[in-house]
Amino acid sequence: MREMLLSEYGKLKSIDTPVEGCWINITSPDSEDISFLKEMGVEEDFVYDSLDQEERARFEQDEDLVYIITKLPYFDGEDKAVPYKTMTLGIAMKSGYFVTISGFKSAILEDLIEGRVRDVSTKKRNRLLLRIFDRGTVYYLRYLKEIRRLSNEIESELHRSTRNKELVAMLNLEKSLVFFTTSLRSNELMYEKLKRAHILTLYEEDEELFEDISIENRQAIEMANIYSDILTGMMDAFASVISNNLNVVMKILTIVTLALQIPTLVASIYGMNVALPFMDSPSIFYWSMGLSGLAAVIVGFILFKIRWFK
Repeated sequence: MREMLLSEYGKLKSIDTPVEGCWINITSPDSEDISFLKEMGVEEDFVYDSLDQEERARFEQDEDLVYIITKLPYFDGEDKAVPYKTMTLGIAMKSGYFVTISGFKSAILEDLIEGRVRDVSTKKRNRLLLRIFDRGTVYYLRYLKEIRRLSNEIESELHRSTRNKELVAMLNLEKSLVFFTTSLRSNELMYEKLKRAHILTLYEEDEELFEDISIENRQAIEMANIYSDILTGMMDAFASVISNNLNVVMKILTIVTLALQIPTLVASIYGMNVALPFMDSPSIFYWSMGLSGLAAVIVGFILFKIRWFK
């Protein structure tokens, strides 16, 4: 899907043909969109890199074109197991044009298009680039807080009932944190190299914004690491609880087995088809049952005295 936008009077409006100072946003490009980008001077390899979700964040310069790959947080509502993921966004900046390429529809770009972010102008390419970076870090922090909230809910469920379902859910949250941590670190390296390269011409307020973006990105990395450590610790703790519960069950079964061992032995002896003492007595059944019960009580008392029940 191709969308061309131009800022006028502080708002973005859609246009039919590209003009100087416009923003061209392409989502899930088809062959026609790729041909259009090639006519704009964007390399086909860069388009495919922008659609590769495993691509790392980076930038490169080719004459008057600047190519940037950044990693943005992405909420996949169709994936109930691991909804929080990251996506690749390709940005091509050419004199007079600003092009974004992605494989998925991004809530971050939608915020910019729908005017939920202040001071967005398609005619200021570097400022628009920084707004995308800034909004990306905001969503990283927002999704990290949501992951923490979900982990607290799962922890509460695990306190009531330790089940595999909750442990699998925690493992899925751990996957999301791994995605976030990897992408945030990749972005951090790209930001640092982009600053040192002096490719972007930034005003003083833009430099302050870029510094804020770097700080928030590092904060997001720290949050992701902390939440990951907490989840790992919880998973290890509850795995120990499950193992301990299994040991308790096996202990109870062992106690029951030992308590019934002697009555089982008595019943087995009097079940043999040979001559036994008192076998002709009419009360031998009651005596054998009484002795079996007494033996079970004695074994149980002995196990209690040696603290097997604790």
